[in-house]
Amino acid sequence: MFFFLSLLSTLFFIPFSLCQPPRSLLIDCGATVTSLIDDRQWLPDTGFISIGTSRTLAETNLSPTLSTVRSFPLLHNNSRRRKFCYVVPVYRTGKYLVRTTYYYGGVNSQVSPPVFDQIVDGTLWSVVNTTEDYARGTASYYEGIFLAAGKSMSVCLASNTYTESDPFISAMEFVLLADSLYNSTDFGNSSLRLVARHSFGYNGSIIRYPDDQFDRYWEPYGENNPTLSRGENVSINGFWNLPPLKVFQTQFAVSRPEQLLEFQWPLTPLQNSIYYIALYFADDTGTSRVFNITINDVSFYRDLNISMTGVALFANQWRLSGPTKIILSPAPGSTRGPLINGGEIFEVLPVGGRTLTRDVIGLNGLKDSFQNPPFDWNGDPCLPLENSWTGITCSRGSRIRVIGLNLTSMDLSGSLSPNIANLTALSDLWLGNNRLSGAIPDLSNLKLLKTLHLEDNQLNGRIPSSLGNIDRLQELFLQNNNLTGQVPTSLTLKPGLNLRVAPGNPFLDPPIP
Repeated sequence: MFFFLSLLSTLFFIPFSLCQPPRSLLIDCGATVTSLIDDRQWLPDTGFISIGTSRTLAETNLSPTLSTVRSFPLLHNNSRRRKFCYVVPVYRTGKYLVRTTYYYGGVNSQVSPPVFDQIVDGTLWSVVNTTEDYARGTASYYEGIFLAAGKSMSVCLASNTYTESDPFISAMEFVLLADSLYNSTDFGNSSLRLVARHSFGYNGSIIRYPDDQFDRYWEPYGENNPTLSRGENVSINGFWNLPPLKVFQTQFAVSRPEQLLEFQWPLTPLQNSIYYIALYFADDTGTSRVFNITINDVSFYRDLNISMTGVALFANQWRLSGPTKIILSPAPGSTRGPLINGGEIFEVLPVGGRTLTRDVIGLNGLKDSFQNPPFDWNGDPCLPLENSWTGITCSRGSRIRVIGLNLTSMDLSGSLSPNIANLTALSDLWLGNNRLSGAIPDLSNLKLLKTLHLEDNQLNGRIPSSLGNIDRLQELFLQNNNLTGQVPTSLTLKPGLNLRVAPGNPFLDPPIP
């Protein structure tokens, strides 16, 4: 009974709505100039990332977006899993199709391409493994649906335990989707990772823009399967997910009303997870075509009556594991056998979360005040936790805070932004042995701060007396700077404080006894 109620709460049966043209941002990774491909503008990636190396592949006769890549150095030791992030402008709360494309082309001088992770904001999207596609001479693409939580979205590459050479990327696309698309998904808590999208009974080239106004890729699924061409006069009224008309011009069908239509889809076994499934049907014969649908012998929908205007059937919380067998079986009294035109299946990904906004503001202010910030200070500072920014220690749980910052001996230059005071969960702030200059900002908001190390820099001005108001402060190291004035008594008389202002600081007045 519980399963039946759950099924009812996640299955929707809807008629096929007009939509607006999409807005998109197309990035040609590694390119240095803007290009126009099929009347669509592709931008070089230099405005979205500041690290990595642009490379041109030696192969000829490649499509323009595959002829260049941006590669990123394979790091070692404690820096191995640092992430390299593209940051692109988006519309806050917009729902975006994000597609990444990879063609190796031997760029690393290795026989096989590297395996690595890709991350969107704080969510691990997928492992990128292009080995099989590259062996066939084809590119690999990955697609997901993500909600823009802010005014920018980051797509990052990061090494994992299988990475043996430099990660790389060929192209990246961001398409703003209409509200009706995949709108049964709670995108505040979930994202969708594409597993398969097929036009059944079709055996031509991939269906995409301009047939699909959102440039989704509908792969052919027709070879050695029952196929029927429907011609060019199909009339569909517009499904919520807005599949293209061309998907309904071919179909899987059976010739006799009593026949089962059985097939495996998707073609590869699935990992044990929760999936979003959408199936699309249309029949312009005007006859009775009613059938039942099972997935792995579990009833998915009963007595589905296909109308001339078409229907879409979907589930947004369906557990699958291993091979997936779909059976369409005719219902009693149906004068036509089952058919199917198209389908999409996504894995439902839990959103990885986000670092608290005030901490992000504080870190970005600090980044802007550095002349040479760490290369990986882009994307979400804390998430995924194994790919957090250099020097950052973060809390766990539902409220992600920055609790430690250690950039000792990073050869940093620049100054200390007052925005650092936004990091109110900090317990340890270590910036010693760099080339930082300017004044020490007011840090009295950092009520949890226990240790503050600013030694061996070029800081000047007075020591803020407000540091003495930080009740938990136990260590304050300021030696070897250019500080001036009197050491505040709020520090010299603070019980339990390990205070170091010497050697160095030649212009600092000696503490009052």
